[in-house]
This record gives sequence, C-alpha cells and structure tokens, in this order.
Amino acid sequence: MKRLESHPLGIDQGDVVLFSDFEDDGEMWAGSGPRECRRHVEFSQAYREAPVVQVSVSLWDVKTTTAFRAEVVAREVTAQGFDIVFRTWADTRIARIRAAWTAIGALPHGDDWELY
Repeated sequence: MKRLESHPLGIDQGDVVLFSDFEDDGEMWAGSGPRECRRHVEFSQAYREAPVVQVSVSLWDVKTTTAFRAEVVAREVTAQGFDIVFRTWADTRIARIRAAWTAIGALPHGDDWELY
C-alpha cells in the first residue's frame, strides 16, 4: 500500500494507441513468437515521487482464429512519466491495441524542503 501524507493528490490519465500493425503487415500482426511494444508517457505535471500507475487495454483488435495471449504493464515509473509495455507470444496476431492509464500520487507542495 502506498500511503499519502498531507500533500496535494494528483490524478492524471490518458489513452495511447500502442500500435496499428494490420495495414502494413507489422510485427504484431504478421509475426510470431515473443514480441514487445513499448511507448513512453509523460505526465502533464511531475509528481513528488513515482506515482501508482494502472494500465488497461481500452481497445483490442485481434485475429480470432488463433489464441489471444497478451500482457500490458507499466514499467520504469518515475515522477515524470512511465513506459507502457505490451507483450504477446506464440501465434497470436494482433491488429491494433490502445491502452488506457491512470496515475495517482502526491504532488509537490510549496512548503516542501530539499535539504540536499
């Protein structure tokens, strides 16, 4: 659990198209085996420290004749931003994916002291 003290609380959110591979036979649509797509997101304002980030798929367009295997996670979370990482494997064919994200954390306060 992340405990928030008396600092202002910030909630930022967005929606990111990670890829659209079906039009040009991109790797996620035409490939096989382990595949990964990574997109960097910058927060609209820096947090006091790395916030909690929740990522989910908000649109998926997949081939239905193969099994659907996927993972979407937040990685490299800092006070300024994070990476959305999407992975698939085996014979899964994905035409496009869009991911929604929400970040919650303490914001800097004018009374914060930086001693060092």
